[in-house]
Amino acid sequence: MKTITIISKNEGDRLAVAGGNYRIIISGERTGGSYAVIEMIVPPGGGPPPHAHPETQEMFHVLEGELEFKTETGKQIVTQDGFINIPFGGAVHCFKNTSKNYARLLCTVVPAGLENLFQEIGTPVKAGEFLPIPELTEKRREFLKEIDIKYGQRTYAPDYLG
Repeated sequence: MKTITIISKNEGDRLAVAGGNYRIIISGERTGGSYAVIEMIVPPGGGPPPHAHPETQEMFHVLEGELEFKTETGKQIVTQDGFINIPFGGAVHCFKNTSKNYARLLCTVVPAGLENLFQEIGTPVKAGEFLPIPELTEKRREFLKEIDIKYGQRTYAPDYLG
């Protein structure tokens, strides 16, 4: 018989990633690699640079706040209870919290794996703790290139999507 997994609100690794506070609610280690779910709390002005991951489907459910979501076909404001689906195939995308309040979203990745990327680039933090985005030194830039290769991701210049 399969075991049901129940996770409390205090469980999961918390990481400072891209200026946000990410909590890995359930990792691929616990789902047999099928999927992972990450809670993302994004401060005003926060969000990742444009990127693509062709072998991973990514979905976002906006629980609180609003985000400007950009793709190569345009941009759209996504508010509370909005949903974004990035299918397999590598569509370039990014989001930014353009409001004055924190945004909270659930990110599901299929298959699991991107949560491991977050663990490698992030810094362990407590709930509600936000660290500045690390300075983009040459050493950090090289590290991020290696991470992109390792996880099948491509990151673009911040202005790539306008």
